[in-house]
Amino acid sequence: MAKSAKKLTLTRKHKGKDSASSASAWSPLSGSVFRALWIATVISNVGTWMQDVGESWLMTSLTPSPVLVALVETAGSLPVVLVALPAGALADIVDRRRLLLVMQIWMFVAAGAMGVLALMGHVTPSRLLWLTFLLGIGSAMSNPVWQAITPELVSPSDLPAAITLSGVGINIARAIGPALGGLIVAASGPWAVFLLNAASFIGIMFVVYRWQPAPRKSKLPPEDMIGAMRAGTRYLRHSPELQTVLIRSGIFVTCASALWALLPQQARRHLGLGSFGYGLLLGCIGFGALIGAWLLPKLRERLSTNQSVAAGTVVFGLTTMSLAYVHSFAVLAVTLAGGGIAWIVVLSNLNVAAQTVTPSWVRARVMAVYLLVFMGGLAAGSAIWGFVAARAGVSAALMFAAIGLIIGPLATWRFRLVGNNTLSLTPSMHWPEPVMMIDTEGSEGPAITLVEFRIDPKTAPEFLQAMKEMRRIRQRDGAIRWNLLRDTADPQRYVETFVTESWADHLRQHERVTAENREVEQRAQAFHLGPEPPKVTHLIAEEIPD
Repeated sequence: MAKSAKKLTLTRKHKGKDSASSASAWSPLSGSVFRALWIATVISNVGTWMQDVGESWLMTSLTPSPVLVALVETAGSLPVVLVALPAGALADIVDRRRLLLVMQIWMFVAAGAMGVLALMGHVTPSRLLWLTFLLGIGSAMSNPVWQAITPELVSPSDLPAAITLSGVGINIARAIGPALGGLIVAASGPWAVFLLNAASFIGIMFVVYRWQPAPRKSKLPPEDMIGAMRAGTRYLRHSPELQTVLIRSGIFVTCASALWALLPQQARRHLGLGSFGYGLLLGCIGFGALIGAWLLPKLRERLSTNQSVAAGTVVFGLTTMSLAYVHSFAVLAVTLAGGGIAWIVVLSNLNVAAQTVTPSWVRARVMAVYLLVFMGGLAAGSAIWGFVAARAGVSAALMFAAIGLIIGPLATWRFRLVGNNTLSLTPSMHWPEPVMMIDTEGSEGPAITLVEFRIDPKTAPEFLQAMKEMRRIRQRDGAIRWNLLRDTADPQRYVETFVTESWADHLRQHERVTAENREVEQRAQAFHLGPEPPKVTHLIAEEIPD
């Protein structure tokens, strides 16, 4: 990191189309902001894994109750379910840099308090659960922001590599953190890992404080929280590309969770390994992820996104199958490394598919739902495969999961990912400002927009097909109702109507229309007859006095 006292500023080099294929797996690290944040987050993630070890170990020393020990994991993961969508909405309507700083301070205080209480011997099971829950809140609030700012830190051509590197960092921390945490707990006690985890947030606070992102420009006031959440769910409901990503992610991670959930059991019971051997197996997965990050640019040159996801899913299925029946530590280590490659290939491509079809105004909300599906799939899948293992045996559960992974690509093949096709999602800002002859507050509404077309009856079927895509765009960007009406007295006259909850919501549609949407509009308007463009009229509901 540079020693200059100047704050980090964002620089992005825009490259040509060919750069996407030639970009190095490590090229995002050439940017000072991304590199500093990546290093800081890897260190912080190591601290988080150490914290997990310390929390579980401390609870076992406080109480013999298996329920309370299990609740430690619940307290840490429950916030993801509770605050995912509110966290994403908040990250889209407030300054993301400030939100990150606040949440890092929040987690620093929570982890520090846990460390001080543990050092003084004042930790109780209830205090431990509450502090773990507060740490989970901070993490759940931060995760959508991390996902949303990645496209701001690197050029579009480097985005796939940046997302891959983020996954690699998580796997590095997963491989190092638990083993290191166990050593420190054994040497000093849980309080030491709690305080070290608290210290790990300082690095992120320092880097985020110095980062100066480009300000998000809008003439409109920010959305309120409830409205932003409704807008996020509306966008997902009318975005089949994102629904495809969520379906493919949910199915993959639910089946893939069997390996993560049952690996400790197989390492101990099946291979007779101790904690160190188990840590080595996790390290093999992390090592495979590093290899996968190096291979991904070459794979993207040869395989489409759908082919990469399908191949990675099958390889991870074969790795899960090997865990069920391989008795050799060396052979299993090699297959787990292959599984690490497959894991990073699948998750990177799914994440890129989600990011590249999402405009910036809703990105944090979309990625919050993506993370909710991912974490929920891991949690639900782990419970399902644990139940199957208890009834049918660990090896049988792993085999069933492996079969699900292997046949999964065939079952989901009709759900096609958009992939790395670069969509023009920058705001086009081509809609003219509405003519306003009355004083109107942004909160007034509902607002109705009418677009009048004159269509030759001979081309009406093609026009209706084009308007089908327009309906999806209008509803995705804020319309709560949409209709296409035909005049009974004039067969050539069609009127498109769409309704927004308020006048401000319609003005936000002006800012949300992308270059990609403009092309769809132009296809529909090409059917319009006459020298003038379709007439646009804006109406706002009037209050009737009592």
